[in-house]
Amino acid sequence: MTAKLSKGQLAAVVAGNALEFYDFLIFSFFAIQIGQVFFPGGSETASLLKTLAVFGVGFLTRPLGGMVIGPLSDRIGRKPTMLFTFALMGLSIAGLALTPSYASIGVAAPLLVVFFRLAQGFALGGEVGPTTAFLLESAPRQRRGLYVSLQNATQYFSVLCVGLIGTALTSVMSPAAFGDWGWRAAMLLGAGMVPCAWMLRRRLPETLHAQADCEPAPRARLVVVAFSILMIAGLTISTYLMNYLATYAQHTLGVLPQLASLCTVVGGACAMLGSLLGGHLSDRFGRKPVMLVGATALLVLGVPCYMAMLLFNSPAVLLTLAGLLAFFVGVFPPAVLTNICESFSAAQRAGAVGITYALAVAGFGGSAQYAVTWLIDYTGSPLAPAWYMTGAMVLSIIGMLAMRETAPAKLGAHFSIEP
Repeated sequence: MTAKLSKGQLAAVVAGNALEFYDFLIFSFFAIQIGQVFFPGGSETASLLKTLAVFGVGFLTRPLGGMVIGPLSDRIGRKPTMLFTFALMGLSIAGLALTPSYASIGVAAPLLVVFFRLAQGFALGGEVGPTTAFLLESAPRQRRGLYVSLQNATQYFSVLCVGLIGTALTSVMSPAAFGDWGWRAAMLLGAGMVPCAWMLRRRLPETLHAQADCEPAPRARLVVVAFSILMIAGLTISTYLMNYLATYAQHTLGVLPQLASLCTVVGGACAMLGSLLGGHLSDRFGRKPVMLVGATALLVLGVPCYMAMLLFNSPAVLLTLAGLLAFFVGVFPPAVLTNICESFSAAQRAGAVGITYALAVAGFGGSAQYAVTWLIDYTGSPLAPAWYMTGAMVLSIIGMLAMRETAPAKLGAHFSIEP
């Protein structure tokens, strides 16, 4: 166990994570405007589908990032790999924001967008393993869940920031100006903060040490990976559908961009609170109870909440239900990540978490927004996102039931992953 981190050092980790997910998620939030710039022509749905397909392209390189950078972090340390992924993300988002439109350079524009999305995906795929391992290894034993919850809480904080920026821009800019360069300004705002956060990460201590951890047998590791992928499938689908709600509100419910942005603000704030609470409760009551409560709540609430949005179609109902769903979207991921992280030794932790997470997100999260948009168009049912999330929760709960409890508070004082 390393020396306790100062608040400033801990802030350096979570600030960097927030910025990385801000960069990655902002593409989803401005999908409609980006589609009009880089994929003009055809119907609005066709343009949106092309943009969401490019959004999904970023997930293709996430497993590669996890497979390359995660194991590398287990060999050379968490700090150098965290610095690399952060720098690559900053360069990618700046390049994407500065790419000329299709009207200016033709087909080169969407090709550049795809290139930068692939680079973003590689960086983010490599980021998750080292930062999650760093947070767990830095935490007091009885507060691991809370520390790891910062990984999720800062992701949702970035959603909140994107919503606030989107609300501000759509309030002061005309639709034409917002579609032309407003979304670019939002991206560059995140890229502009990269140098400062990168310097903060340079001052972090290293948490990787040679430790005689109790390692599970090879077969057990494969079982853990399999059930971890199922758990993360529900986690990533619910998260990206939450992020998609602003697009859904505009494209399907027909609300104004300002209200859609406000929906993102509410969702980000509620998910962040749910994440911190979920991490804390998992330290007290165990990882499995918190995982199961959060996933079961989404299983039960998904379809009724979407039905109510469609039936009443009012700002109050939309914001209330978005907040309710987002809260439970935030509750169970910290317990899931902590449970997975505690199931592997320090010598394998970053690689195992990074690869498992990236494979699950690439397989399920990257296609979620495209899939539900296509399903809405193909079936004519605006409830497609709710049913899609319901199916994801079934998969996730199967994985949760199969996993072993790993919380020190539940396993007794003599339990130790690290001596």
